[in-house]
Amino acid sequence: MKNFSVSEIKIICSDKYALAATTFTPKQTIKGAVLLGPATGIKRQFYANFASYLAANGYGVISFDNRGIGESLIGSVKKSNASLQCWGEIDMPAVLEQLKVNFPNTQYHLIGHSAGGQLVGLMNNAMELSSMFNFASSSGQIKNMSILQKFKAHFFMNFFIPANNAIFGYTKSQWVGMGEPLPKAVAQQWREWCNGQGYVKTSFGKTVHKHLYDELNIPSMWVNALDDEIAIDANVQDMLSVFPRMKAGRMTLTAAEFDLDEIGHMKFFSKKSKILWAHALNWLEEN
Repeated sequence: MKNFSVSEIKIICSDKYALAATTFTPKQTIKGAVLLGPATGIKRQFYANFASYLAANGYGVISFDNRGIGESLIGSVKKSNASLQCWGEIDMPAVLEQLKVNFPNTQYHLIGHSAGGQLVGLMNNAMELSSMFNFASSSGQIKNMSILQKFKAHFFMNFFIPANNAIFGYTKSQWVGMGEPLPKAVAQQWREWCNGQGYVKTSFGKTVHKHLYDELNIPSMWVNALDDEIAIDANVQDMLSVFPRMKAGRMTLTAAEFDLDEIGHMKFFSKKSKILWAHALNWLEEN
């Protein structure tokens, strides 16, 4: 018998947009609560086993689909006006507020996967987080990548995305194994930020006029994998440069060390990689 319960809910954002979300509620005394921030274009179901693990160990969790993705897509993806920026400015703050309602009087943590950690500084309530644990969160800066990965990234970002947006009105990222179809503005902003330095910093003073990147000083752990060709050490450091006050720890995982075939950019949250999840749990226990 499970020692936690799972419920499907809707979270209403400040602009009245409804997000699809899942709550994982321990039946024991709550140790803390976790906002589980997804990677670009990845549905919340991908994180269900990981969220269940945290809940079984006493942590309340909310996972969610960003607007324009999965069950948070209302109508046609072609007509979605979602952007990376509104994910951080509107969606993630709403999820944190819901986390506080579902799990009151405790500490709140962000566990971010790729964009789920990168966007934290756009949250107007980010200072209410007690800590952050990120996996594969980096600037994704193309120029830092290996020659082969640089070629693949240039093709995806600078040919595939513009061509798809022009032809279809959105990006069919599922065609190249990159998650769900992406709303036009999401893909375009992703392209701009990965072509620049410091990811979201590319838009400071342009579309991003208010943020907390300069102020955030919560304890954080930034984890990447040696076989991840995107979140390489140089790109993790590039992302960290956008957080001048962040108390940041670093950890690089090697698949062979844990008898895994691969970890890469995605597999940390796979059930096959459950041996890795203790890193996140230990972080929560200590923070």
